[in-house]
Amino acid sequence: MLDAIDRGLVHALHIDGRAPFARIGAVLGVSAQTAARRYRRLRAEAGLRVVGLASPGHAGQVQWLLRLTAVPHSAQDLARALAHRPDTSWVRLASGGTEILAVVRTPLDVSDGHALLLHDIPRTAGITSVSAHSLLHTYVGGPTTWGGRTNVLTEDQVRGLRPEETESAVPSSPLTEADRTLLDALAHDGRASVASLATATGWSPATVARRLTELRSSGALFFDIDLNDSVLGATSQALLWMSVAPAELDRVARALAGHGELAFVAATTGATNLVAQAVCAGPAALHTYLTRRLSQLPGIHTLETAPVLRTVKAAGPLTRRP
Repeated sequence: MLDAIDRGLVHALHIDGRAPFARIGAVLGVSAQTAARRYRRLRAEAGLRVVGLASPGHAGQVQWLLRLTAVPHSAQDLARALAHRPDTSWVRLASGGTEILAVVRTPLDVSDGHALLLHDIPRTAGITSVSAHSLLHTYVGGPTTWGGRTNVLTEDQVRGLRPEETESAVPSSPLTEADRTLLDALAHDGRASVASLATATGWSPATVARRLTELRSSGALFFDIDLNDSVLGATSQALLWMSVAPAELDRVARALAGHGELAFVAATTGATNLVAQAVCAGPAALHTYLTRRLSQLPGIHTLETAPVLRTVKAAGPLTRRP
């Protein structure tokens, strides 16, 4: 379990994943060396990692939530194969280990082809059913995050960590192939130094710093963190598939976005039109949330829960193999 400094560090990195340790330490009341040491320990012991990700809209992409069921002996291998693909954002095993849940990014332009959806999955042995749900609007997730990670710092501390506004920043130009190299490096390590990013891209450090500022200020680039949430006491997770009347959808989704138990809320296509991810302290806490809080929200007609057994891939790509 994490202590107050560790939790404060996690919260701080959600506010600004590239904040210098000196600034994080000053806000937390510890030295820069202590903040850096805690970060390294959490990387080693809790899987903490800052990742820089392109906003799907700016990258010309649409996101799909896939539900796959597979025969028991092949589900884990299929999940690992999906996790190693660059076009998947996260992959989870659910419902007894035979259901795979994955977020996949595909081009907005259908002429570019949807290789995974149209070719790779239909030809994969062991898959017994497939459904694909386009994520129409994300209310929680992406640049926003689970409140269980961001309930530590005071408003004054948060203000001290927010990146400085760049009023004179030029709006970001469309993403280029050169940007892809920068984004790939940030996806593996969002705290990579400007010098190492310059080496990866072949740009000068000044060009890297300027482009980072442009991408962040325009919303084309945001920072998220990977973390094993069990260290925060969250041991039960479940995907909640809900059916809501279209006229009530936005109201219900915005209400759910205020629930601290939910790390992800999105409107989708399909037989159900709203999906959420619950993160709770245990089965009893999940049951309490479903029966005493979610049940009090009018407008939800049906609810299906799919317990998450294992996270194979989280926000960022899998660590490169040596």
